[in-house]
Amino acid sequence: MSTAGTAAEPSAETEEDSKPRRPALSPSRASDFKQCPLLYRFRAVDRLPERPTKAQVRGTLVHAVLEKLFTLPAGQRSPDQVKAMLEPAWQELSAERPEWAELFASGEPDEVSDWLASAGTLVDSYFGLEDPNRFEPEACEQHVEIELGSGVLLRGYVDRIDVAPTGEIRVVDYKTGAAPRLIGEAKAMFQMKFYAVVLWRLRGVVPRQLKLMYLTDGQSLVYSPDEAELRRFERTLEAIWQAILRAGKTGDFRPSPSKLCGWCDHQAHCPEFGGTPPEYPGWPEPDSGEESPLDRAD
Repeated sequence: MSTAGTAAEPSAETEEDSKPRRPALSPSRASDFKQCPLLYRFRAVDRLPERPTKAQVRGTLVHAVLEKLFTLPAGQRSPDQVKAMLEPAWQELSAERPEWAELFASGEPDEVSDWLASAGTLVDSYFGLEDPNRFEPEACEQHVEIELGSGVLLRGYVDRIDVAPTGEIRVVDYKTGAAPRLIGEAKAMFQMKFYAVVLWRLRGVVPRQLKLMYLTDGQSLVYSPDEAELRRFERTLEAIWQAILRAGKTGDFRPSPSKLCGWCDHQAHCPEFGGTPPEYPGWPEPDSGEESPLDRAD
């Protein structure tokens, strides 16, 4: 497998390339449906816009520099080197997505520099958790995809895949978001088991370790799944996809109120808050499996 971000030779678009990709399930969209089917509809079917927060964009920035960290030779991977990458990486990201730069349009002095300094604090926290000079990851920001025997297509991006000389696989995910810890950990572990199923089916090896690195508080959460657990989780993913298809055919994506509603951008369209959803456009076989950089950075 190749590392995401590696330059590829340009090629003419083929008829196959121009066809819509098959609908797939990603960890973010699966979590959306579990959390609230109506949220899934707003994001995957209606594609309603969402305004990112500075914290989300900072998470994307930190992920970008941690990916670039491993392009440096071992021995040169230091906090200062990585923090020096922050401003150039932000220039690249804001050029690609000008709407992110609009988050800093208030004109307050030192707004961007203070925000970059806060990203630097997360970088320091990362170096407090591991020494990146002591190993070489197999891949960073790796796109993975597999079709299960049931026909369900799983797709996602893994922050980092480490493979030991003995062949043992470690799946690593960086967390920079400010989600409530218990809810955030449950969602993050769902994501990690999703990746574990995909890698198990791709390689025939159950990942030895799933590692979540919480950069806000400098803590790690490590979990070791087994094959029986991944088989059960695979059935859970298949059941989620079948529930999505049933809702898609009828348009019956119901709201599921929870404490997370306070963070939702779509209250104006939600019946729980007196709103009205857009007219249901019908099930368009959306390619809801593609995660945004903000999904992956959360």
